Amino acid sequence: MKAVILVGGEGTRLRPLTCNTVKAMVPVLNRPFLEHMICYLRSHGVDDIILALCYLPERIEGYFGDGRRLGVRLTYVMEESPLGTAGAVKNAESHLDNLFLVFNGDIFTDIDLRAMLSFHRERKAKITIALTPVEDPTAYGVVETNVDSKIERFLEKPSRDEVTTNLINAGIYVLDREVLGSIPPNTPFMFEHHLFPTLLAKGTPMYGYSSDSYWIDIGTPEKYLQVHCDLLQGKGNTPLLSQARKDEPDSQALRASIHPTANIEGPVVIGNGCSIGSDVQIRGPVSMGEGCQILDGAVVERAVLWHNVHIGKRAVVRDCIIGSNSLIDDGSCVDHRSVLGDNVVITKNSQLKPDSRIEPGTIV
Repeated sequence: MKAVILVGGEGTRLRPLTCNTVKAMVPVLNRPFLEHMICYLRSHGVDDIILALCYLPERIEGYFGDGRRLGVRLTYVMEESPLGTAGAVKNAESHLDNLFLVFNGDIFTDIDLRAMLSFHRERKAKITIALTPVEDPTAYGVVETNVDSKIERFLEKPSRDEVTTNLINAGIYVLDREVLGSIPPNTPFMFEHHLFPTLLAKGTPMYGYSSDSYWIDIGTPEKYLQVHCDLLQGKGNTPLLSQARKDEPDSQALRASIHPTANIEGPVVIGNGCSIGSDVQIRGPVSMGEGCQILDGAVVERAVLWHNVHIGKRAVVRDCIIGSNSLIDDGSCVDHRSVLGDNVVITKNSQLKPDSRIEPGTIV
């Protein structure tokens, strides 16, 4: 089975985390987000994956290569200019079979793909769209279906008085190759705004596959932090780092230095080469990258630390994300949903404002 992953662009919604890191390579539990997606697809029997790229492809290809290390075959297809979701798939048409999957590149899910494919075949659909329930559908594309799950209407970002269902387009599709004939070549074209409404108006058999499996769009810092908390607390599945779901340090901590007086309350993941000092308090969910140093008396709660982060003595890091090679000096406090890029320095005894966004290389 083949799948196309729409890897997408530079990830502006995730700034400042993506200033120096390609969105697809942003770490989730210390592994690139795209690696989680690839291993998830492989676990569902999808081992031939096309990556539709339009931004810094060399960083992704340099890490994944031909995919053999992960047990898949990877093909890289570049866009000379952004072609939109449907245009990107059209650009990869020569690599596709008669039936294939498409994934938006911001989605973290454990939806049952085998069941979705069976659903598609049983109904002789040309397009099947995964649907997921959300509390507030006004920020998404709502999909209305009849009792047989046949799609009747699309409604993009409806107002509250327009909402008739909480089922939204989950960004996961099963497509028959023939629908690509309705996508113009080398032209920006979107599934949501162009292809799906056009084919629906023509009477093309389109169905919605509803699922309450775990699903999240990690395209904002808030959701990026949330996916770590969810995975560590067992609210979603990933084939990678299954040991992370423990109320004690992950097995990686065996290759870290932890002072006997440090108090670590899981769930946590601690990367190789980390050093945790005396009387440190770590309260999960916490994901800590390689080479982090947490000095005496510091507190870390509900946080994601990238690689080589230095937390000074008695510093407090809570409910935030900190990029690689950053320094939080002694006595400082970083909390309230703050996000720091790489190589940030928070000087001694500083207190960041809530929801701070600190660009890479900044000294505060």
